[in-house]
Amino acid sequence: MNHPEIILFLARADNGVIGDGDTIPWRLPEDQRRFKQMTMGKPMIMGRKTFDSLPGMLPGRRHIVLTRDKSWDGDGAEIAGSIEQALKMANAPHIAVIGGAEIYAAFLDKADRIELTEVHARPKGDTKMPAFDKARWEEIAREDHEAKNDKPAFSFVTLKRKIG
Repeated sequence: MNHPEIILFLARADNGVIGDGDTIPWRLPEDQRRFKQMTMGKPMIMGRKTFDSLPGMLPGRRHIVLTRDKSWDGDGAEIAGSIEQALKMANAPHIAVIGGAEIYAAFLDKADRIELTEVHARPKGDTKMPAFDKARWEEIAREDHEAKNDKPAFSFVTLKRKIG
């Protein structure tokens, strides 16, 4: 099999926050729908805390959990002890990496594309992700959405790794 396309999926606030404890500090149904549509049928690689924060197994997708804890058992999840093992287990043309921050950092140099939801807010949170280096990533698509009701404005952004 050729090199699979590795895609990071994440939502990041303007202040870098991606999480607060085991929750996401905003609720954007459009982002959840887009995430479901774009990850459906793809194996998803995630950390144990991300798996534990899910409402349960997400239908139509494999859950590969990267953890150092050999005794951990996530009901229905496949367990990998290394990035290489997780990628080998995924064995698919497109692989979704869905968090958290340590997992994103570990896969950043391997990623081909980032599907980013920029949340135009500054929530408090204990998990942050730095902005992506514009020298290494090129924005190839953007879809802006206005704030409405109690929901912040947000943008769906696709970043592609620059070659060279």
